Amino acid sequence: MVQPRVAALVIGNDSFFLNRLDQLAALTVRHAVPAIAPYREFAAAGGLISYGTDITDSFRQVGSYSGRILKGEKPAELPVHQATKLELILNLTTAKAFGLSFPRTLLGRADEVIE
Repeated sequence: MVQPRVAALVIGNDSFFLNRLDQLAALTVRHAVPAIAPYREFAAAGGLISYGTDITDSFRQVGSYSGRILKGEKPAELPVHQATKLELILNLTTAKAFGLSFPRTLLGRADEVIE
């Protein structure tokens, strides 16, 4: 990322990245590369922004599906649900370290602002 002078980084939704969020956050901060990831833990570990599904809500949906299957419903007949609750977490400490600021409208829409 440093040699080609990457301007920003989008971290995908993959278990490979999920298992390395602390390391990725530390690297993006050390090399001053603004980054966004779909996991709340990324912003909590020092990453600039996270925007993705609410894991708690996803687990609730899994529990609901599991209960319906255990009660005898056929998995193939259950409707497909997409996540409807998304979280936006902004890390102001990292933004200040990068010399960036978030617009007030974005700060107002954030689910959480880490200071």
